[in-house]
Amino acid sequence: MFLSCVCEADGRLNTGHAGVLLAERRGSYPLIDLRILKTSAQQGEVETVTRRKVKRLLSFQRYCHASRLLRGLVPHTPRSLHLLDDDYLGQAAHMLSKVGTWNFDIFLFDRLTNGNSLVTLMCHLFNVYDLIHHFQLDMVKLNRFLGMVQEDYHSQNPYHNAVHAADVTQAMYCYLREPKLAEHLSPLDIFLGLMAAAAHDVDHPGVNQPFLIKTRHHLASLYQNTSVLESHHWRSTVGMLRESGLLSHLPADMSRDIEQRLGSLILATDINRQNEFLMTFREHLDNQDLDLQLASHRHFILQIALKCADICNPCRVWELSRQWSERVCEEFYRQGDLEKKFDLEISPLCNQQSDSVPAIQIGFISYIVEPLFEEWHRFTEPSLLSQTMLDHLHKNKANWSSLRCAHTPSDVQGRSQAEEPEGEVGEGADIP
Repeated sequence: MFLSCVCEADGRLNTGHAGVLLAERRGSYPLIDLRILKTSAQQGEVETVTRRKVKRLLSFQRYCHASRLLRGLVPHTPRSLHLLDDDYLGQAAHMLSKVGTWNFDIFLFDRLTNGNSLVTLMCHLFNVYDLIHHFQLDMVKLNRFLGMVQEDYHSQNPYHNAVHAADVTQAMYCYLREPKLAEHLSPLDIFLGLMAAAAHDVDHPGVNQPFLIKTRHHLASLYQNTSVLESHHWRSTVGMLRESGLLSHLPADMSRDIEQRLGSLILATDINRQNEFLMTFREHLDNQDLDLQLASHRHFILQIALKCADICNPCRVWELSRQWSERVCEEFYRQGDLEKKFDLEISPLCNQQSDSVPAIQIGFISYIVEPLFEEWHRFTEPSLLSQTMLDHLHKNKANWSSLRCAHTPSDVQGRSQAEEPEGEVGEGADIP
């Protein structure tokens, strides 16, 4: 029996009367295809599909064979990547020495680590912050957990895959180092921030919430059409924590609290709650009442930081930003093609014939990214990083505007500009 999970107004989680989550994972399977679509009542009930069962040999040897890594890159001990070729090892180690820089190329890092960017990065950052020692984590269990997380991202997704998770984690690390925030963070704050970043999109099916709702996917029913994907990412993360036993040595109330806090962070990435968080953030800054000595205020800033990390692609250097933009739009277009194939209404942003990459990115930057990062800029007072991100953001927006004009006839440009709606993008424009 499944438990529905809803997010309360203050960001806390309500897990129902049982107060616990099931440890079963991979709830989005089977993959989105004809067998799980239900487009009308006349089609009858969706056929029952047996859940995919994954038999795991949870041994250290199995993990090493699967991931090609022993324990991530421990500072000053590059032997930890010794299963990679020497040239790749050296380049990966060099990149990790600069992991706190904003121009970090996660695509290159993923190639250098043989597709293990998320595991390698997380192991390195856990060592940077000495989290393994602080929380007395078992290295075998940590590697097991991280391997599960990386494996449960769908590599066939152009955008929502393990490389995106690694990119968000690297951005989160940069934000955790912001002077305004860093001095106030506890080891638990850092642990939660990195873990939520790594797992925030785990088992993403490559389609958005409206698609799951209109096809009556079982996840939409399970989470009552509310924060469907984010609830599933959190539930999957809890399942992996329990299956790996990573927190089993901690007191039960502490491990439950960690699970709940992770859920609150992951659920904050729901784009439909963007205005809610932005307004609260703006009010705090206007009132100057943020007190980072308070755990609740630090948690709120971690939510904001994760939201920023999740949508920071337009704030990267153009060469990286453009790659991410093309990837996310390719994922949109795949959803649109699927909707067209099954005679469903094509979702906003998903029609390749009418929704160009430049147009999508200009709207995304204008209505979603800019407002949030302008407030983050205020929060950091401002920092060199936040100024750099805004500079990249404005340059990238100008680049997309130039590309849009270059590929759009002048008469069409005039009509499209006249038809552009004023105000913010509503909740209907959901981002997969």
